[in-house]
Amino acid sequence: MAQTTLDAATPEKVQAARNSTASEDRQAIAATLQQLDRELVGLVPVKQRIQDIAALLLVDKLRAERGLRTGAPSLHMSFTGNPGTGKTTVAMRMAQILHQLGYLRRGHLVAVTRDDLVGQYIGHTAPKTKEVLKKAMGGVLFIDEAYYLYRPENERDYGQESIEILLQVMENNRDDLVVIFAGYKDRMDRFFSSNPGMSSRVAHHIDFPDYAPEELEKIADIMLEDMQYRFDEPAQQAFSQYIAKRMQQPYFANARSVRNALERARLRHASRLMRDPDNVSDAALQTIGAQDIRASRVFSDASSANPQASNQHDRQQDNGET
Repeated sequence: MAQTTLDAATPEKVQAARNSTASEDRQAIAATLQQLDRELVGLVPVKQRIQDIAALLLVDKLRAERGLRTGAPSLHMSFTGNPGTGKTTVAMRMAQILHQLGYLRRGHLVAVTRDDLVGQYIGHTAPKTKEVLKKAMGGVLFIDEAYYLYRPENERDYGQESIEILLQVMENNRDDLVVIFAGYKDRMDRFFSSNPGMSSRVAHHIDFPDYAPEELEKIADIMLEDMQYRFDEPAQQAFSQYIAKRMQQPYFANARSVRNALERARLRHASRLMRDPDNVSDAALQTIGAQDIRASRVFSDASSANPQASNQHDRQQDNGET
């Protein structure tokens, strides 16, 4: 279970968020949306939807300032898409926006999976789920691969108990907790169709598209710049070819695969430089070469001859298993 705090919650900050004007909020949220735009390449439909939600909340606040009726918004969400498309990052920024507007007491996000919520024996699930909810109160609870909560094929599974507790808290504490369910779109669709009570409580369904090859290359450039590395021209061409090949294989994880590919390239780069450590220039320390990219199994003949083995290796790499 991971918890990320974006802004320490103090009584003064909470009160300031509640007392701030719509104009002040608009400026703060504009800065947050600009930060999101810098953090994530592409994802235009996602960014537009987040902007629309923020606009609705700002209008509600403006209406309240002018004495008009406002209803309590339903802010529970579903994020669907393949791995590495920025779902967790957007959830973090959503928590920040809701905190800035005073809808949530704290600017934190608690990210969990089934293992954090569901127990393995009778009487174990309720305490686990309630403990997670206690940690998430005042912020956002992000449940990744949420469809694993529901396993209809197993009559002795305890996931349904966790779902029932979540449903109750989502309804009774929606002014103090936002729940975001995430996972593959087809599986999330089945999950919601099997749990109509859950579906009726989730107002915002946002689909995260896969990145295009040129977007993945831009993501790689940004990651390298952050680490003070760069590609030389042959390496840039090699990485473009790597992306094209890797996207055709199973278990591709978008930006996550790009990050892990760069980490492996850095390992090869370091090994290459240490073959002659006394003659390493500053430029060489910062420059990834084509040989560091083309040493990937994606380019090897063995990968073509045995794609299943290669794909298993890449999947393990992308999941951080090796």
